[in-house]
Amino acid sequence: MKPLVRIGVIGGGLMGREVANALARWFVLENHPVRAELVAVCDVQAKLLEWFRQVPTVRQLTTDHRELLANPDVDVVYVAVPHQLHEPVYRDVLQAGKDLFAEKPFGIDLDAARRIAAAVEASGRFVRVSSEFPFLPGAQRAFAAARSGALGRLIEVRVGYLHSSDLDPQKPVNWKRQSVYCGEVGVLGDLGLHAVHVPLRLGWKPASVYAQLQRIYTERPDGKGGIAPIDTWDNATLATYFDYRGARTPMRIELKRFGPGETNSWFIEVLGTDGGVKYSTKTPKTLWTFRRDKEQIWDSTDLGFQMVFPGITGAIFEPGFPDILQQMWAAFLAERAGQLGDRFGCATVAEAVASHEIWAAALESQRTNSAVAVK
Repeated sequence: MKPLVRIGVIGGGLMGREVANALARWFVLENHPVRAELVAVCDVQAKLLEWFRQVPTVRQLTTDHRELLANPDVDVVYVAVPHQLHEPVYRDVLQAGKDLFAEKPFGIDLDAARRIAAAVEASGRFVRVSSEFPFLPGAQRAFAAARSGALGRLIEVRVGYLHSSDLDPQKPVNWKRQSVYCGEVGVLGDLGLHAVHVPLRLGWKPASVYAQLQRIYTERPDGKGGIAPIDTWDNATLATYFDYRGARTPMRIELKRFGPGETNSWFIEVLGTDGGVKYSTKTPKTLWTFRRDKEQIWDSTDLGFQMVFPGITGAIFEPGFPDILQQMWAAFLAERAGQLGDRFGCATVAEAVASHEIWAAALESQRTNSAVAVK
């Protein structure tokens, strides 16, 4: 029988419930090297734990994460808590001898991310960071095309992640809009790793950043009849460049909570002298590929359920967010078991720290109104 990995979740909100959903359907994956079960959940709000009582494999519900970490039946811990809690909770997980699936941005700022990375190295535990969208079939095809070298000399790259979640000025404030909880980086930390996961995996780390950061609303209702200040960045447009085969190549990174018409759009576009590729979750079944011929031609390919880890779903059907979240977990647990092979893997600790280095340069660029080297 395949080995069983027992998983605990710290943070029973939206993403904790999504993880429960992915693990409850684990049997739909064909030939995955391990079995996986959710066995324990922690949240400081006891009312959030009630939802998990319907999950038959869950045997521990607690409001104290140390109780979960003391549970010998937990092998891996997924943590989804506000950013200011990343460092202390991640350290607790590592000190308890558990492997960690961390949420982005992996600390409230660059210094925290580097301290967490040092703790990971000292612990010897297996740690990866959450980033789901590259597991979509279209994203995988775009990654393969970019990695192949067949696009020729790269001309430019565009990546991004766009919301319109903050357009309503009457939407009450939450922790992601206040730097004490989310960090000064705001939208950069909240959405950024999703956008740069693929470029970083390709070795396209920016050498320099010129940032245009926006704070659209400076206050919101506090949900208690008053008004609360907003001090994080809402939108970010970063003009960067990276070295590709000795050539300085532009890359534009867009991260927005104020993106009119955008519900939850992740995109990548890579253009070269011999070809190009672009994909967006706005049209999730369509992959666009450019070929240079006597005429300039963009071809569209209708995509189906061609996932990294095959399941029972037929190839003609289209995947959704729960599917790619499960694919990300499949990659995490396969790599943990030493059986990822040449398949695309989850964001690494080094990639999470590299993303923070980009965001730190972006903050400095905003302060100085100049291009800033990424360190």
